[in-house]
Amino acid sequence: MNKNLIRLAERPAPIRLGFFILTLLLLWLPLAAPIYLLVHDSNLESILTLVLLYAIFIFLLRLWGKYVYQQPQILRHYGLEFTQQNGVDLLRGLALGIINILILFGVQSLLGWLVWQQPKVFLLKVVLEGLLVGLGVGFAEELLFRGWLLDELQRDYSLRVALWTDATAFATLHFIKPLEAIIHTLPQFPALVLLGLTQVWGKRWRRGRLGFPIGLHGGLVWGYYIINVGKLVKYSGQVPDWVTGVNNNPLQGVMGVLLMSVLALWIRGRTVKS
Repeated sequence: MNKNLIRLAERPAPIRLGFFILTLLLLWLPLAAPIYLLVHDSNLESILTLVLLYAIFIFLLRLWGKYVYQQPQILRHYGLEFTQQNGVDLLRGLALGIINILILFGVQSLLGWLVWQQPKVFLLKVVLEGLLVGLGVGFAEELLFRGWLLDELQRDYSLRVALWTDATAFATLHFIKPLEAIIHTLPQFPALVLLGLTQVWGKRWRRGRLGFPIGLHGGLVWGYYIINVGKLVKYSGQVPDWVTGVNNNPLQGVMGVLLMSVLALWIRGRTVKS
């Protein structure tokens, strides 16, 4: 069995990826099935099954590193290390993410496309919730896409191919949903590809550490969470929603794509210089 797993490291990336995903599902489904049957609150059901899935994912990553690549510290290889530098990178990314969200909404406010409102909920609670949600989403998605997936791609392909494949996969997998919902949210695809590119460049800029991508992703989610859940803005309707964002989602509008383009080019520039 051990020899077979070692040989797996020599197989093409699509086979390795398929084997890992199939194993993950086989471990997760028997444990998730009772949750789907017994828990009737859809929100709680989603939280429990996703937490379970990610716990198994991290457990499987450790086995994957140890038995397939003979790398017991595979998480550190992916860039997930608890060091001061990684912590500074995380804070820098977090600040950059939320500042960019504030710039996006601030510019639209100056142009008269939206107006700021007094919060209708306890804002401190929203801020703290948003921070937890942002860091959780950032950690989970960056370990998956800029950790495991990017590493698997870079073992077989050039840095450029791995970059674009990772970014496209990141955007595409956000559309695992009913067809109607896919069509409804399709305008955000370009911005998600740009975010995927930005995160890979960000990781390479920071010498392979995941702190900055986690922080940047978390900061973008955090900033939008505060504004959206806190109901801090109201659109004036002076321009079509495809400019500001369909369904009030900035990633589904021209302004959001423009923001992500500028951010992507800026971070790519740092990568080239480093």
